[in-house]
Amino acid sequence: MSVVIIIVLFLVALFVAVCLHELGHFIAAKRAGVKVEEFGIGIPPRLFGIKRGETIYSVNAIPIGAFVKAAGEDDSTVPRSLAGKGPWTRLGIYAAGPLVNIFLAFVLLSAFLGLPVSFVTGNGLMVHSVTVNSSAEEAGIEPGDIILEVGGQPLHRWGDMQDIVNSVEEGTELTLLLQRNGQEIQTTVKPKFDPELQRSIIGVSLCWNLVSQVQEGSPAYEAGIRAGDTVLSVNEQGVYDDESMSSVLRSVAEGEKINVVLLRGGNVTAASLINVAYETLPGAELQWVDGTHIGQERLPVWRAVYSGARYIIYMPVLIIEAIPLMIASPDLALVGPIGAGQLTVEVVRSSGFSNILFMAAVISLGLGIFNLFPIPPLDGGGMLVALIEGLRHGKRLSTRTVRLAHYIGTALLIAIMVLVTFSDVYRLISGKGFGL
Repeated sequence: MSVVIIIVLFLVALFVAVCLHELGHFIAAKRAGVKVEEFGIGIPPRLFGIKRGETIYSVNAIPIGAFVKAAGEDDSTVPRSLAGKGPWTRLGIYAAGPLVNIFLAFVLLSAFLGLPVSFVTGNGLMVHSVTVNSSAEEAGIEPGDIILEVGGQPLHRWGDMQDIVNSVEEGTELTLLLQRNGQEIQTTVKPKFDPELQRSIIGVSLCWNLVSQVQEGSPAYEAGIRAGDTVLSVNEQGVYDDESMSSVLRSVAEGEKINVVLLRGGNVTAASLINVAYETLPGAELQWVDGTHIGQERLPVWRAVYSGARYIIYMPVLIIEAIPLMIASPDLALVGPIGAGQLTVEVVRSSGFSNILFMAAVISLGLGIFNLFPIPPLDGGGMLVALIEGLRHGKRLSTRTVRLAHYIGTALLIAIMVLVTFSDVYRLISGKGFGL
């Protein structure tokens, strides 16, 4: 998909998320009896507006988000002002925007999870490499073997092996049915618990193909492709059988460059060569898993809704667990609109168009969580002030204290946004990405 189209869709998703955020504040304020002077789409200067009742509904020149202008936001003496409402009412009004974003993220995630999902399936899984001193090495498993069954259960998809191994206790002996050089053989393994991965493993890396031979002096050999490599993609398109490989190569004109991504051992590497009108990599012979094809499945609606809700509920836990990663790589963990746009492009181009729904959900969720931070002038800052006043039985904080908090919070947010924007721009112009 064109990068321009993805960027436009990202901007639309961001715009809708901000507008619905402000709509949440607007509805909550109206229901609480606060006078709303203006609900605007975009940022002033105003292009035109229509007054309905006491509220002006405007469209503004700068198409970035939306805003709600409530009467007396900082002056409790104004009739029907926001500041004049009780602390718990104000807390609800401030919380309404982020809650709308979180609910929108839930809806989008549920819709995304309910879409048909394409996956590669075949008659077994091929072994790319075997870990030293692992159960698989002890069992005599070799690269190029095709694991047909584990414990009497056939393997078809990536997750099948992990599901079966994790379903038995550590040390339980499993019988494997292998295909090697056209012959079926049996062996047994005892899964071992890996403390780093926090799951049981047998010590193999799996794949759909393996380069069995490379002719010396051929284009593939000169490009650095070697026997034992696995071809992950050709010209950014995944390959899973001879036909998918041929389809990609047929779309490349003779004399044009072919970019190949390889798995070698435990590392991903790249190679490039010139197409010479072959329907396979010139000079390389590949071994494939039989019967490999693209399948599709769709989650039942209730499962999609449950999974979407579970993701939202566990998001705080995921954020806490990600703190060490944020500290280690803040340039990748903390992004602004520019970084989010770049990430959206990478996700959609690598994983498919349907992931625009997932990224829209992430954008909305990120906007909601960001605004819940207890830093004035964010919604979370207003909620914090209202909460403190509520716990003080309605006794208000001094105007000087609130204004000072707003000045400090605003300066902090500006500093953060400058640093994040600089990081996003530097990542973009230096050609770096998120590794997707």
